[in-house]
Amino acid sequence: MFGYTPPESNSPDTIAAVDLGSNSFHMIVARVENGQIQVIDRLREMVRLGAGLDEEKRIRSDTAARALDCLERFGQRLRSLNSDSVAAVGTNTLRQVSESDGFLASAERALGHSIEVISGREEARLVYLGVAHGLGAEEGRRLVVDIGGGSTELIIGEGFEPLERESMHMGCVSYSHRWFPDGRIDEDAMSSAVTAGRVELRPVKAAFSSASWGQAVGSSGTIKSIRDVVTTAGWSEEGITRASLKKLREALIGFGSVDAISLEGVSDERKPVFAGGVAVLSAVFKSLDIERMQVSDTALREGLLYEMLGQINHTEDVRERTVATLAGRYAVDLEQARRVEMTASALLAQVAKSWRLAGQEYSAMLSWACRLHEVGITVSHSGFHKHGAYLVANSDLPGFSRRQQQVLAALIRAHRRKFPQDVFDQLPEGIRLCVSQLAVLLRLAVLLHRGRSRTSKPMVLVEVDGANISLHFPDRWLERHPLTRAELAEEARRLAGGGFNLEYL
Repeated sequence: MFGYTPPESNSPDTIAAVDLGSNSFHMIVARVENGQIQVIDRLREMVRLGAGLDEEKRIRSDTAARALDCLERFGQRLRSLNSDSVAAVGTNTLRQVSESDGFLASAERALGHSIEVISGREEARLVYLGVAHGLGAEEGRRLVVDIGGGSTELIIGEGFEPLERESMHMGCVSYSHRWFPDGRIDEDAMSSAVTAGRVELRPVKAAFSSASWGQAVGSSGTIKSIRDVVTTAGWSEEGITRASLKKLREALIGFGSVDAISLEGVSDERKPVFAGGVAVLSAVFKSLDIERMQVSDTALREGLLYEMLGQINHTEDVRERTVATLAGRYAVDLEQARRVEMTASALLAQVAKSWRLAGQEYSAMLSWACRLHEVGITVSHSGFHKHGAYLVANSDLPGFSRRQQQVLAALIRAHRRKFPQDVFDQLPEGIRLCVSQLAVLLRLAVLLHRGRSRTSKPMVLVEVDGANISLHFPDRWLERHPLTRAELAEEARRLAGGGFNLEYL
């Protein structure tokens, strides 16, 4: 519903990751055995989604048809897996697609699973996770470079921990279309493309320079193709060197056009975007002073699998750490947040079946909203729910997809004052109701702890029937707490604006 969240029990023995890139769509299926991943199937199709994005940020009909056909084939392979076992993400091109395009909803129907659009920095984190697991926890810092169709991710990390992450707006598809639009490859076009890449990298050059790491590693189809070419041609014995990359640029200029490229390691389907990819990698080598790059066979898709595995094994959910970090950064009152969370969780447990909120994804999102509902107070106490929503919606939150941040921000925005129906209307149609129901539970929990007292609150029983909500307090408790009764009366009026009927006894 909100993205991948592991099941509470009966952990899956098969999991899958789907990567909807700007150039290719990939799917990887793996078996989980003794807490480890064993890949059993890989599928890849060159879709060139990025090339089909028009000036209005809509996917052209022929490209959309090609992409949906691919996702239907992927969906057939995933038909036996439930939603808890599949993580599907969209990257650079889907980050740009217009909200009104409708492509994402069609893609989810074709695949049979939800698709989460992730930020460039989140993509970088997952790439590093996949690469690090493929290489093992070697000592020392490493630079990881991943060239996609529309963006290039740069990460410096140590062991399994990313330390610096950036996503640059340059990729093999975008640079091929910009600098080699007619398929012609000459020295001026190649030089201009490399220079443009170096200009793009200038703001991060110091942070990612060779003084910050000891080993450079590349991932993605573009870099693997370049590795195959330079090693097969004998220009490099292992990996990619600066000298071998120069020879490759010279060879491409010598061919003169995309159609004339004849290099072992470059498939016919990769030829149209190969020159752009070479230009991007050349810019990275020159800007970051790289002499040699090792190439990894693992990247984003494997990172998704290991992310899922960590959640399944309950060893780590990076989102928990993200929420704790954000709460600490903005000096959230953790005791108050804990009180609200305990009450909200107790209310959810009572209504989960009736409101169909029984999945762990719902309880997790509600808990995170409880912990962060006051995150905006340090900005300004006036309208702090609006400030908090803005911070959550626009911060870099490792582990959260764009939709998950949107849901979390909506809950924080809706936890007090007017019930903001317009906020829920901005969410995807399929999740509006459940998010508004979670918001009601958060509002009630916050109301019951408005006095910020450390004294335990009475057990409140809640019953729901559609939009009707009944709260049952211990006998005569509300008579002894007239302020709470008055607040409940005001809350009933506000919830009525959102279509909910609140009664309290």
